[in-house]
Amino acid sequence: MQRSIIAPAERVTNLRWGIALLLGIGILVNYFDRVNLTVAGPSLRTEFGINDIGFGYLLSAFGWTYAIAQIPVGIVLDRYGVKIVGRVSTFFWSIFSLLTAAIGSFGMLFGARLGLGLAETPAFPINSKATGYWFPTNERGVATAIFDSAAKLSTAIGVPFVTVIMVNYGWRATFLVTGVVSFLFFVAFYVFYRNPSEDKRLTHAEREYIKNGGAQPEGVPTTGSVGGTFVYLLKQTKVWGLTIGFAAYGYSFYLLLTWLPGYLVKTFHMSLLSSGEYTAIPWLVAAVADLAVGGFLVDALIKRGYNPTHVRKTILVCGMLLGLSIFGATTTRDPNVAIIYITIALAGLAVSAPIGWSIPALIAPQGAVGTVGSIMNFANNIMSIIAPIVAGYVVASTGSFTNVFIIAAAVLVVGILSYVFLLGNIEPIPEPT
Repeated sequence: MQRSIIAPAERVTNLRWGIALLLGIGILVNYFDRVNLTVAGPSLRTEFGINDIGFGYLLSAFGWTYAIAQIPVGIVLDRYGVKIVGRVSTFFWSIFSLLTAAIGSFGMLFGARLGLGLAETPAFPINSKATGYWFPTNERGVATAIFDSAAKLSTAIGVPFVTVIMVNYGWRATFLVTGVVSFLFFVAFYVFYRNPSEDKRLTHAEREYIKNGGAQPEGVPTTGSVGGTFVYLLKQTKVWGLTIGFAAYGYSFYLLLTWLPGYLVKTFHMSLLSSGEYTAIPWLVAAVADLAVGGFLVDALIKRGYNPTHVRKTILVCGMLLGLSIFGATTTRDPNVAIIYITIALAGLAVSAPIGWSIPALIAPQGAVGTVGSIMNFANNIMSIIAPIVAGYVVASTGSFTNVFIIAAAVLVVGILSYVFLLGNIEPIPEPT
């Protein structure tokens, strides 16, 4: 009697995690370009005679074009795809970072930051869309947390790194180095990123695992025009709940990203190097919390059978509630106590962030992840304009950061209410008809 031979099942490979790492490195590099201005601030202010209000506007310049371009970039992303838009974006953001090293006036510096903001606009919508393509829903938390935690890790390691460069070689060297690093990432993205449908390295088993796990299908919106899809999405309460909540997160995030070193120098009279060391602490803790809680814990609970909406919303809201700890910094004159409060607040915000970024790929109709992500990120980055400017005016008029942190806590309360009452179940929005 002849024995039948059963072929072993093909092993599911892990190319998708390599893609996640590539996307995370992109955000790491992306944020080097953002924090270098914060670190170089004291030198720039001296060289160009910039006061608190002027520096607040300068810190916000990146956000002007970054926010305004979010929605059109999201529509373009859904039309032309991750690969093409990603290549164009990474090339031009490296160019603008390099150009900043050669500027000779406040106006030129402001213009370079506007250009950098425009070039980096697609970064997060690209990652959200690519993660939706490459990952099943039960791995989406970790995949999203990899690139989102990179934003926090970049600040934790970027501030001390850029500070050392600036102290030893001057502020222009910081922009030159980050520009070169950005260009190297452009080369890596050009060589290695493909969508699952066109990546020849992807095995059949992994492709089926991704597809059967609920990954977003590739392609453009299935019905209606791109503009019609955008209008349709604006009518959805889920989109507004996500957008308002994420904007509230963004206010505190960008406040701390742009003003934390300045707060430490002004309030506690720290040196530039000391402020860089203190600044690294909350951002490093935030990076760990982002990945461990917003990523691994969320996916682990969902895999164990807990309701995905309940898991994501509970951790989302709890993270925002921890963000209210920023108010505690107003109650102390001890820098160590202040940094503990700020660390707790930033860790909480970091926990909520990857969940927020995973939601566009979980609720968007087919082909519209980029548009949902861009709507959310538009509001988020309006706060990158408002937060540093408001802080600049408040500090200039009061000489203190107390009211700055109180305003941030109040904005977080609005975001928490939006997540609780407007977002609803985290499930796909019906296709437009």
